[in-house]
Amino acid sequence: MASGEGSNFEALVAACREGPLRGRVLQLVVNNPGCGAQERARRLGIPCALVDHRRHRSREELDGALIETFAATGVDLVVMAGWMRIVTPLLIGAFPSRLINIHPSLLPSFRGLDAVGQALAAGVTLSGCTAHLVTEDLDGGPILAQATVPVLPGDDRDTLAARIHQQEHRLLPLAVALAAARLRDRTGAAANPSTPAGRPSD
Repeated sequence: MASGEGSNFEALVAACREGPLRGRVLQLVVNNPGCGAQERARRLGIPCALVDHRRHRSREELDGALIETFAATGVDLVVMAGWMRIVTPLLIGAFPSRLINIHPSLLPSFRGLDAVGQALAAGVTLSGCTAHLVTEDLDGGPILAQATVPVLPGDDRDTLAARIHQQEHRLLPLAVALAAARLRDRTGAAANPSTPAGRPSD
């Protein structure tokens, strides 16, 4: 799931195709027509579905459309790779422990919007990013992995965000593998990262 340029989406595709992530990205879903992520999907040969939030009357209706899209594709894990919409319990409940988000701070610090700006305003010397499972507690789900990024003198939102984004590309494939392993350990079968999209093997 992506709303913008889709660089985290491309990082996941590369990790699946070139290693170390043994899996397959089956589909990209975007909510903004014409966003950069759509072009990346076309170039990478990944099917892309547009689920425009503007065409839905509520967040629940939007999430219902997302669930239908994912069900039709048969995915096991869903990754919010720059999805700039708050999801509802409807989507969270459809993918318990299978919905992953990447957030540009060292959670639990600086939850919510403008995490980079929050970090700069707080004067911290260390920031970073967190990949976590999504729960109804905003940016409060179980942490899968984190990466640290120093805050340098003279940093602004753009410079710090750019360095954090580089770490997100490295961290997100690892988090997907960890989420698949957790799910496999819990269920004994589902989300096997050695099969396409984590589908159970024979």
